[in-house]
Amino acid sequence: MSTSRPTEPPKAEKRDFSYSHHGITIGDPYAWLRDPGYPTVEDKGVLEHLEAENAWFEARMEPQQELVEELFKEMKARIKEDDSTVPQRRGDFLYWSEFEEGAEYRKYYRKAVGGGEDQLILDENELAEGREYFRLGTFSVSQNGKLLAYSVDTNGSERFTARVKNLETGEHLPDEIPGTLSGLVWVMGDAALVYGLADENWRVHDATLHVLGTPLSEDVELYRETLDEGFRVGAGLSAQEDWLVISTGDNETSEVRLVPADDPTAEPILVKPRMKGIEYDVDVRDGTVWVHTNDDHVNFRLATAPLDRPDEWTTLIEGSDEFYLDGFELYRDFYVTEGRIKGLDQIQLRSYSDPNLVKPIAFAEASFTAGLTNNPEYHQDKLRLSYQSMVTPDSVFDYHVESGELELLKQQEIPSGYDPEAYTTERVEIEARDGTMIPVSVVMRKDRPDGPGPLHLYAYGAYGYAVPPGFSTTRLSLVDRGFAYAIAHIRGGDDLGRKWYLQGKLNERLNTFTDFVDVAKGLAAKGYTEEGRISISGGSAGGELMGVVANTDPQLWGAIVAHVPFVDVLATMLDESLPLTPGEWPEWGNPILSKQAFAYILSYSPYDQVVAQDYPPMLVTAGLNDPRVTYWEPAKWVAKLRELKTDDNELLLKTNMGAGHGGKSGRFESIREAAEEVAFVLWQLGVET
Repeated sequence: MSTSRPTEPPKAEKRDFSYSHHGITIGDPYAWLRDPGYPTVEDKGVLEHLEAENAWFEARMEPQQELVEELFKEMKARIKEDDSTVPQRRGDFLYWSEFEEGAEYRKYYRKAVGGGEDQLILDENELAEGREYFRLGTFSVSQNGKLLAYSVDTNGSERFTARVKNLETGEHLPDEIPGTLSGLVWVMGDAALVYGLADENWRVHDATLHVLGTPLSEDVELYRETLDEGFRVGAGLSAQEDWLVISTGDNETSEVRLVPADDPTAEPILVKPRMKGIEYDVDVRDGTVWVHTNDDHVNFRLATAPLDRPDEWTTLIEGSDEFYLDGFELYRDFYVTEGRIKGLDQIQLRSYSDPNLVKPIAFAEASFTAGLTNNPEYHQDKLRLSYQSMVTPDSVFDYHVESGELELLKQQEIPSGYDPEAYTTERVEIEARDGTMIPVSVVMRKDRPDGPGPLHLYAYGAYGYAVPPGFSTTRLSLVDRGFAYAIAHIRGGDDLGRKWYLQGKLNERLNTFTDFVDVAKGLAAKGYTEEGRISISGGSAGGELMGVVANTDPQLWGAIVAHVPFVDVLATMLDESLPLTPGEWPEWGNPILSKQAFAYILSYSPYDQVVAQDYPPMLVTAGLNDPRVTYWEPAKWVAKLRELKTDDNELLLKTNMGAGHGGKSGRFESIREAAEEVAFVLWQLGVET
């Protein structure tokens, strides 16, 4: 291929192709962009087209490289290069990780609680050396502290290879398990691991036992999911680490089995048979099963049951319209419930002996995100917490259980300087077209000029994932240039409870998209911004959101950034051979079986709904090795947009040829991609830098 810069965007060839379901035929002239050999991509035409798109991206961004470099340097200057986590005790050791100055990846250390030398137990930089991509998956130290099980992905495909390291000698054991996509759980007194393999479609249907020192051919399958192709299997240990908890389920239904951790091949105890639409997760303490379930309230209740009758659930904490109970953790002397009230995180300490004794942990700011983090021991007299807000950097606290004191251990340092007093954060409500009030978190500088200015709006809106009002250093590059930055807590996430999620899935999916549009219009009506001065971004299912609103309300947006966007929704949901499809049907609907689901998905699927109209400037990203949103979805979408759009606005596609769903690995490489995104937004909105 020529190394000269292209002077016009690539135009994908159109090839006759169509498919029919329920008597409806859909033409798909860009279907050829899916390499038939996927996950291997070797088709010459496909690769040449992706490389041509990358060359066009580079050519159009070349005049912005000075700005990209400026943004990269300022974003990098906000990162403390030689940073470390706060040490935490587990067993006889304190564990922490560090970044060295200039390093892309972490080093993991420990030292004896009683003192002594720091011990380097794993170096990601060493493992990543010479590789275009590197990601550490599971990191699991054995209960006796002598062994480390970990897994790595070296191409972004999310197929991890598990290894075991002897922490006393520094040598690796010969045991190696390729193709894992799961945790690594120590059992049998640290003599064995439980893992799960990604099948050819990246689905984990097993929990398998590997005894150290034995061939993989002798591994024992403890459980295999055979009833539902869409279910995924996972495993973990109970709070007292005496039970192996094997779970299977999808986005709306679950089922759990228990086996003794010291005898994992024993007959499993089924807690309760699966019932469609009923979710539950469990823990075990002193012979009592604890159950977190939505069986009688959409916002979940907490129940208990005797181990010999695990399906007889007695309510401990009733489900509540006000309090969304999204999890619990058991400790020796107390237990903790976590959830949200009016969208704000709650952490509550509770007594085993007195159900009426509840100690909520209070935080000063009106809008924040907080939660338990890294509390590995059953006996904890201090709870490790994380906390941040849109103006307060990431903070680590110890909560002293006896006194109720919150002790600040570490706050994210910003070497180039940061004054929280220069910024203000607000939580506003915008009325959606059906009358529902949508919360929005906004941050901006206090000295931002009055009147409508540029605004960046972000949302996700799927799978019940709440976008927390947290802190971001890269966001400051927009805010310091006069932007207001807003997070729309739209339906499809569970920001305001489980019902909020249910109102944005399946046949109510359109609420997610209209909420986002209505928030943008509402923020303009309140004077934050105006039509055409709004940049928006989202990734994966949030990229689907970008695609929908680009089709429905293109005039609103001054720039759109869609990361690995899920835009070919109908074709993907019709292809049950794809990695995620069967497990996604409870979220989007099954258009194979249901004509109604087919028609509903078709009505919004971004790729299918591209029409001849003006579109705003758009930057789209993809990952060649992405098993979640396959590379051809954004590639097909951009090809169709190039064919039909009636404007001359920028349309750029950047495909990471050696990465997956999360983009490039390494902390500085990911910052450079953030700098490209911000540069594109500033360029397209004409904001002086």
